[in-house]
Amino acid sequence: MNHTILTNTEFFNRINSCEYKELPSAYNDFVARVIEHCHSATEVKHIAVALMYAEIELQFHQVQDDGEMSVYIQKALAFVKKMQRHLSSIAIQVPPLNPSSNEKNNTPALQWTGNAIDLVEMIYGISEMGCINNGNIQLNELAPMLYTFFGVNSKDCYRFYTDIKRRKNDSRTYFLDKMQVKLNEKMRRDDELERMRR
Repeated sequence: MNHTILTNTEFFNRINSCEYKELPSAYNDFVARVIEHCHSATEVKHIAVALMYAEIELQFHQVQDDGEMSVYIQKALAFVKKMQRHLSSIAIQVPPLNPSSNEKNNTPALQWTGNAIDLVEMIYGISEMGCINNGNIQLNELAPMLYTFFGVNSKDCYRFYTDIKRRKNDSRTYFLDKMQVKLNEKMRRDDELERMRR
């Protein structure tokens, strides 16, 4: 796919030539083209590159005034960014480890067997670390994906977070603290086993 597929549109022709005539119609056609390409692209990475190129072109577009054209450029930029987030949320969906058996009984490959509040604590930690899609995913998109991944029915993430915030200890991240302790203990045991083998 050509990276200029979204910028070779009537909308870009009009904003590049500062032509206001039929700008709303050109904008609507541009939005329709973005949607069409995002939903029909066989390779997400190709449309992602086209979206990035369109984003840069819109961000650095020189506008003579702050009128109607500026508004449409900002709307197009906001829409492109939304579609990028939408595509990135699709891209991180992980297929089941064993599709044939999962299709038979509709159970997820992994099942969270800990407390739901612990999962929420981990989800917030992952979100705050910004390690999924370079941090370009909202919590309200990330949480349902991780719930699905771990086979958990949709829970009220924000209610659990409120409960976590109400904890009275110096550290309110019980699960993450315990995880840290357990991992450090395992590494110490492994180090000890390696010393004993020498």
